[in-house]
Amino acid sequence: MKRLLSLAVAALVGGAVLTASPATAAPAAAGTGTGYWHASGSQLVDATGAPVRMTGVNWFGAETGNYSPHGLWSRNYKDMLDQMASLGYNTLRLPYSNQLFDPGVKPTSIDAVQNPDLQGLSGLQVLDKIIGYAGTKGMRVILDQHRPDSGAQSALWYTSAYPESRWLSDWTMLAQHYKGNTTVIGADLHNEPHSIQGGGGACWGCGDTATDWRLAAERGGNAVLSANPDWLVIVEGVDCVGGTGDPQCGWWGGNLSGARQFPVRLSKPDKLVYSAHEYATSVFAQPWFSDPSFPANLPALWDHFFGYLHKEKIAPVLLGEFGTTLADPRDKTWLQELMKYSGTGTTGMSFTYWSWNPNSGDTGGILNDDWTTVNQAKQAILQPYLIPPVGGGGTTDPPPAVSCGVTYHVDNAWQGGFVASVTLKNTGTTPLKTWALGWTVPSGTQITGGWGATVTQSGQQATAKAPTWAPDLAGGASTSIGIQATGASTGSPSGFAVGATACTT
Repeated sequence: MKRLLSLAVAALVGGAVLTASPATAAPAAAGTGTGYWHASGSQLVDATGAPVRMTGVNWFGAETGNYSPHGLWSRNYKDMLDQMASLGYNTLRLPYSNQLFDPGVKPTSIDAVQNPDLQGLSGLQVLDKIIGYAGTKGMRVILDQHRPDSGAQSALWYTSAYPESRWLSDWTMLAQHYKGNTTVIGADLHNEPHSIQGGGGACWGCGDTATDWRLAAERGGNAVLSANPDWLVIVEGVDCVGGTGDPQCGWWGGNLSGARQFPVRLSKPDKLVYSAHEYATSVFAQPWFSDPSFPANLPALWDHFFGYLHKEKIAPVLLGEFGTTLADPRDKTWLQELMKYSGTGTTGMSFTYWSWNPNSGDTGGILNDDWTTVNQAKQAILQPYLIPPVGGGGTTDPPPAVSCGVTYHVDNAWQGGFVASVTLKNTGTTPLKTWALGWTVPSGTQITGGWGATVTQSGQQATAKAPTWAPDLAGGASTSIGIQATGASTGSPSGFAVGATACTT
């Protein structure tokens, strides 16, 4: 996963991916619908014609040298998916690299205690497990060819080591492998095709079969549909397209302005979904962020790059990646405006937020650095637009409702430091299993020690994880967490939450 402007010199590195799999029961819900999906104009609909929308998240790692989604070194994959679904994410975008399928390649960094059933599996078999469980949650999955090899993002969909023939054969293999499994609904053909500074890389509509991404997407998309006519074919933009108006260049994969003159032509036109990537100024200082009219200039910018396809009912649009650290004040404004632009309900543009992972260097994640607690500032902006998964023939009961209360008290203070107590109460009736309490510390506060829990701090986000000797908190029970910190004792911490659930204070 990489997300940068074509004019940038350095590439950002992050986690910006035979027997047939058993079919899963068709998910049935307002958000993810029944059976396979297709397009009706710019609206995605399910097998019954009901409108559907992806409101999802990216979980990267299988495209890296780990050859498996990240975080499995600290958590169980089912627990991860339970949390995604409970937060309202109905779709999972899973990146991979073609190298994942090379003979002898084995996933690494999967904790055997946390994930015993993933031990000894191939990369594809790990994906099978994740996809299988996602299906029981009613979630949908799109596969993303993120890069040819696990080392770095590629401007083109192929390299000398992994030629186009390999790109096509791997997509054909995956389309056949998941045929009949309605959890997997589509193929994101290549992540962020882009030009190269000084010349070269991907173009749109230039007519060169070696570099024209629009022509390659037709070849790849039709190969997928030949193997699995039920899948959606997801085609990202490039970065720079001349002759379509200003600005000519945007984010890698984000510029679909050339699709008006040079549309992607598939054997099944109603399976086409265009996808754009869009990022905040903390990722790269694009000129529109410093425009005096910001943020009023954003809707016209987005219309130019990709929004016209949705507004003019040409084809559905998926915001396949967008994300931010919220480090710059403009980031929050940008994210709020983008979500508003995408629309609400099932008629809005689909999206998959980048990323679930906290270890994306350019954006951070929905999860904090502890891989457990939720970044409430980001989640609060996305929450009104999420359509939770429902159904799916799941055999797993939904997680019990969480209810909690917190009291905070400064026990002792001195010049430049203090000791305080945080009391967490389970105000519900079911145990809080392996709980983790997160909160935002006041500016200038740095936690230097803790007891009664494993207490850590990253930026202004603090986390207290249940001690190993008492991992669960029974209904109605309380536990006390002590902290020692530098800074003023007069500040008030905020945003106490267990997982995605805010605690009363």
